[in-house]
Amino acid sequence: MAENVYILLFRGINVGGNKIVKMETLRKVLTEAGFGDVATYIQSGNVVLTSDKSEDAALATVTNVFDKTFGFSSRPTIRSFSQLQRVIKDNPYDGVEGNRLHAIFLDAKPADDAMKTLEALAKTERMVEKDGVLYLHTPDGFGTSDVSKALDKVLKVPWTARNWNTVLKLRSMAETASA
Repeated sequence: MAENVYILLFRGINVGGNKIVKMETLRKVLTEAGFGDVATYIQSGNVVLTSDKSEDAALATVTNVFDKTFGFSSRPTIRSFSQLQRVIKDNPYDGVEGNRLHAIFLDAKPADDAMKTLEALAKTERMVEKDGVLYLHTPDGFGTSDVSKALDKVLKVPWTARNWNTVLKLRSMAETASA
C-alpha cells in the first residue's frame, strides 16, 4: 500500500502550563509505533507523518500511543494531505493576514442553526463553513472574538483551530513528507 501523508492536530496541549507534551517525546513514540517522516510544528500539537495505514487505523494508533505515553487524552483531528490542500484551495478569504484567519477543523457536522448563532455574535468577524472547516476571519484577534469564545457552546462537535500561517506551514511539511 502506498504511503499516506496525514496531518494530526491535537487540541488543548501545552496551553497555560497544562497537559504538557514534549514534541520530542511525541515524535519518538510515533516513530516507534511505525509511522514515518514524523515531524512536529511548534508546541501546540501539530504533527505530520506518513503511514500505510488507513486514516481510521492511523488515528486509532496515534490516540492509543498518545494516551499511554502522556497519561491523558487529547482527541486529535486527522486530515490527509489532499484534504489539507482542499482546505487551502477553498479559503474564501485569500489575502487576509495569516494570524487573523483561522481554520476551525470540525470532526462532525454542527447543528443547522449553529452558523446563524455564530453570525449573530459577530462584530467584525466573518465566517464560512465548507466541507468540515469553518473559516473564521477575526480582524480584531481570535482571543478577543465573541465568536471564537462561543465555539464550544454553539458548535457542540469536536473541533480544533489553527491560524492560517500554521495551516500553510503544515502544507509545506506535508509536501516534504510526500516527496
